[in-house]
Amino acid sequence: MNEIICPKCKTAFKVDEAGFADILKQVRDESFNKDLQDRLKLAEKDKEAAIKLTEANVRNKFQDDLAKKDKEILELKAKSEQELSKQLAEKVKELAEMKAKIDKVEVENKLAVNLAVQKVEKERDHLANDLKTKEIEKQSLESSLKHQFSSELQQKDAIIKYKEEEIAHFRDMKLKLSTKMIGETLELHCEYEFNKLRATAFQSAYFEKDNDSKTGSKGDYIYRETDDAGNEIISIMFEMKNEGDETATKKRNEDFFKELDKDRVEKKCEYAVLVTLLESDSELYNTGIIDVSYKYPKMYVVRPQFFIPIITLLRNAARNSMQYKAELALVRNQNIDITNFEDKMNKFKEDFGRNYELASKKFKDAIEGIDKTIIQLQKTKDALMSSENNLRLANDKTEGLTIKKLTHGNPTMKAKFDEIKEEGE
Repeated sequence: MNEIICPKCKTAFKVDEAGFADILKQVRDESFNKDLQDRLKLAEKDKEAAIKLTEANVRNKFQDDLAKKDKEILELKAKSEQELSKQLAEKVKELAEMKAKIDKVEVENKLAVNLAVQKVEKERDHLANDLKTKEIEKQSLESSLKHQFSSELQQKDAIIKYKEEEIAHFRDMKLKLSTKMIGETLELHCEYEFNKLRATAFQSAYFEKDNDSKTGSKGDYIYRETDDAGNEIISIMFEMKNEGDETATKKRNEDFFKELDKDRVEKKCEYAVLVTLLESDSELYNTGIIDVSYKYPKMYVVRPQFFIPIITLLRNAARNSMQYKAELALVRNQNIDITNFEDKMNKFKEDFGRNYELASKKFKDAIEGIDKTIIQLQKTKDALMSSENNLRLANDKTEGLTIKKLTHGNPTMKAKFDEIKEEGE
């Protein structure tokens, strides 16, 4: 050790060679170079003196310590040579036992690790196989469901198309039987319907527009029919009222009864018939042939689809009446009891009334049946549309089936799949 005295504070301190060299290195820095150059020689002399002094002190101390140590060694060597040999033997024995235990534990650990690894690998392989199986099953299920959904959707579309066609058909049928006439006026419609049957059913009948307005008013059409002798069988004054004709005023059917009855009387017609599209929502007028003779004699109100049937009914009744009238004249001429004639007349009235009620009921039943059919077909269509939505939802759920969802809430399965994923990477 070297003793160094600080040139400023005159404090002495000891440093070894390395410390001293480090100090020399520091004092050589640029910031101290100028101040230390002057003192370098003096410090060197002090260093040499300090080194010599230190060496002398250390040498003396070392020699004293060495002598003491040699003495102690000789004493300890004599006392503990046997004890050290005994302790060394025990330590060797303990080391051998510890090494044997360590070797045993290592073997056991290796065996346990191998077993654990084999078990995990087996589980991993099993899960991998299960995963592949599930993936194949999922793909098969997706393919099967897609095929099934595609087939069912095609069938559904075909059924919906068929049902829509049926609905359109029945609506068209109802339209033809209901109070709507499209694309032609009511007068032209009735004239067209009559002319279709004129050559076969109405060969001797007169059916023309009423163009006689001498009395101040006129109807639309007059129907007259005579027998071979020129006797009038039946005559009908027709008035046609289209729904569009009175849209602004929104008149009712009975608003035309009085004028129609007047035209019937002035044109010397036996019956008056109002063919009307007014009050299209009226349940009364939509049921069939309506007898309004309680207001005006021999007056009927019909929808366009009953235009030909009312002529036929009234004409058949008139033909029978003509026969009964002829028989009555004969009976009266021969002063024969007319009781049988009255019975026949009553029977005819009953038969006519019954046939009229049956015809009206049949028409009403037909309309109700068509309405029910349309409602049922609409329900079927709605059910099929709902079925399509459920199939779409099921397909979405199938496509959304993933391993993540399958292992959700199962930490063991999730850990195994994560481990397989890491090994694959």
